[in-house]
Amino acid sequence: MTLLIAVSALWVLAATAVAMLPLRRQYIPGVALMLAAPVLIYLLGREFGWIVGLAATAAFISMFRNPLRYFWRKWTGGDVEELIKGRD
Repeated sequence: MTLLIAVSALWVLAATAVAMLPLRRQYIPGVALMLAAPVLIYLLGREFGWIVGLAATAAFISMFRNPLRYFWRKWTGGDVEELIKGRD
């Protein structure tokens, strides 16, 4: 097993552990995982091909769809309160 696969597997386990935390404790580790993911996705795509990179990107977007939507609206000046109220 290559080091890249081992690190990617540890990322998946860490993401699973963060998902089990209470919502108020997910923010900091979740952002750290979200920032590390594009680097891992790029390295996986470079090492194993674009199909693996595409699959990893799809999985990342699926896992982080709500935080990505929130940050996208925040960065583009959209209404983030609408997203927050929708979760209550």
